[in-house]
Amino acid sequence: MARYARLPSLSLLRSFEAAGRYESFTMAAEELGVTQGAISRQVRELESVLGLRLFRRVGRAVRLTDAGRGFYETVTRDLDSLQTSVARAVSGGEGASVLSIAVLPTFAARWLIPRLPDFKAQYPDVELELRSHTKPFDLTAHRMDLAIHFGRGDWPGTRLVPLCPEDLVVVCSRDLSERAGSASAIFALPLLHLSSRPGLWARYRMQKGLPALGALPGPRLDQFSMVIAGALAGLGAAILPTYLIEEELASEALVCVGRLDPADDEGYFLATPLGQDNNLATAFSKWIRRQVPR
Repeated sequence: MARYARLPSLSLLRSFEAAGRYESFTMAAEELGVTQGAISRQVRELESVLGLRLFRRVGRAVRLTDAGRGFYETVTRDLDSLQTSVARAVSGGEGASVLSIAVLPTFAARWLIPRLPDFKAQYPDVELELRSHTKPFDLTAHRMDLAIHFGRGDWPGTRLVPLCPEDLVVVCSRDLSERAGSASAIFALPLLHLSSRPGLWARYRMQKGLPALGALPGPRLDQFSMVIAGALAGLGAAILPTYLIEEELASEALVCVGRLDPADDEGYFLATPLGQDNNLATAFSKWIRRQVPR
């Protein structure tokens, strides 16, 4: 028997990884450019190969089972490692010429990537590999050189260097801004919520001395990019980091109607694996720290 004959195909693993990351067959299908039915079939085939139930139905949604979550973490780590190996092989086999960076997806798209030509001009022989991650993970196991992380500086197994605090503003479309003359008027508007940070509006309400309420109504969106799109469309007011909406603020497509005081224990950090001595990661860290306002 061939050495890897019992391994699932890469297409099955990619479909499972996307479905597990989103816990949504629909979003996985959109990312991979296939139908929802194709994702469902590939997940069923993978479950058959493994003899495991990977997902469970919760109403109309899907959630990873305990076995599925454990397999997802292993598959993600191994796919990351494979992707890095391929990138380094394509670059000519020189591992030091590839810099693998884990980064928050909206941060990458809206702030980091537009600035990367400056880094490439200084380091033209460095090949960058960016992967989106939103939570701490084992950098060494995933063969990542560096991560840009938002949090409280509590990522075990890494060396964390502060990058910058978070500058949060309350924004809305130009039309809605005409109805946002005071803090209480802002809370009369529809509110957009980031699912991963549900307490932002409650913090702003407390900061303004307004009485606490229960769960505030409004759409829950799971990426800052979705919140930005909703605010631009006039769907509601939003609390957003200024670095993500620099162009929209400059053009007044979004209007700042308030500011949220920063949390003392939160900010952006550069994370590198403990014990790593990587000159490229050091160079990138120095470069990116020059890009942020002080």
